[in-house]
Amino acid sequence: MTPTVSIQPQDALYWNKIRNDFPILQQSVNGYPLVYLDNAASSQKPQQVIDSIVHYYTTYNANVHRGVHTLSQKGTDAFEAARKKVQHFIGANSEKEIIFTKGTTNSVNLLAYTFSQQMLMPDDEILITAMEHHANLVPWQMACERTGAKLRVIPMNDEGELQLDQLDNLITDKTRLISVVHVSNALGTVNPVKYIIDKAHNHHIPVMIDGAQAIPHQPVNVKELDCDFYCFSGHKMCAPTGIGVLYAKQTWLEKLPPFEGGGEMISDVSFEKTTYNELPFKFEAGTPHIEGVIALGQAIDYLENIGMDAIYAREMYLHNLAYEKLNTIPGFIPVGKAAKKASVISFLIDGIHPYDLGVILDKQGIAVRTGHHCTQPIMKQFNIPGTVRASFAFYNSEQDVEFFIAAIKKAVKMLS
Repeated sequence: MTPTVSIQPQDALYWNKIRNDFPILQQSVNGYPLVYLDNAASSQKPQQVIDSIVHYYTTYNANVHRGVHTLSQKGTDAFEAARKKVQHFIGANSEKEIIFTKGTTNSVNLLAYTFSQQMLMPDDEILITAMEHHANLVPWQMACERTGAKLRVIPMNDEGELQLDQLDNLITDKTRLISVVHVSNALGTVNPVKYIIDKAHNHHIPVMIDGAQAIPHQPVNVKELDCDFYCFSGHKMCAPTGIGVLYAKQTWLEKLPPFEGGGEMISDVSFEKTTYNELPFKFEAGTPHIEGVIALGQAIDYLENIGMDAIYAREMYLHNLAYEKLNTIPGFIPVGKAAKKASVISFLIDGIHPYDLGVILDKQGIAVRTGHHCTQPIMKQFNIPGTVRASFAFYNSEQDVEFFIAAIKKAVKMLS
């Protein structure tokens, strides 16, 4: 579906005003204006998100859910209001389906551990893809090691697209779950997750979606997708580190056992037996990342005020502008040429190691990511040590693109 946007992606006046909301972007690095193109690793934070953390600590810092005093009640109200914001942001049926975690990695580990306890037997199969981040690969390997289940992989072609024509053969009567990345952090590929979900549900197989790279950049509605599980991280969507979300259909959360034990997740405790709390608290043991949750709610407010369609259009405009200019540089080798991409450009310059290029770019104030991007199987398939990855956010500018291209040209002259 083509986004409907009232704010134009080329409206420099509007987007420059948005950029000014991010204090960190107003600085110089190594004597150059900061050009931050490492957004796929972690986004920057607008002032209102930063202010919400300061406001919490200076006005109503107290533990939530457990106190009758005023500060605790204020904190609880703000905490649970943020849960409702997440519910509406992703289109979940109920706030009971929103579990706060430390981030995407923690969410996948929670699911892999609880699902393997309840649902996996020897020779059962978990199906993932060849482009998974290690966070959606290693936990399932560990689950298979615990249970004797087997990990199977949907292959990827040299364009960086899943070979979904093999899906029917990979799904068997032993397939217990399919776990797939929505948007590849290393290639920018946007996967047809709705197609995969529908195909899996035809076989009564649940589906988990790693949405860490999708949620910050495009509208996502879990009800429309009909996924069983969806996870993402706050720090990639203008919120703090250490906070994330696992969405799961209520029927699954009622079925799965708790991940951790302790305070908050209990209803009644004796030395003989413990009964567990109602949802979502059954999966939220201990004191939560209170200010992180509240700030996540503020980040959602900020993104929704701009509009996810407008954010998507702006980021793809910057991506396409940069890609067109990169194509004019001799030796430019894009890694991942999927027909449907997000605002990520992963590339090499012929004859130059990605780490060396990254270092020279940093000397000119350009922040990019180099390496395998926690996707070593992808790099092995392409037989490369890693890539340079430039990832764009809505607060980047046309000037950032110009500086980026000029810095690469300078680096190529130095390193060739």
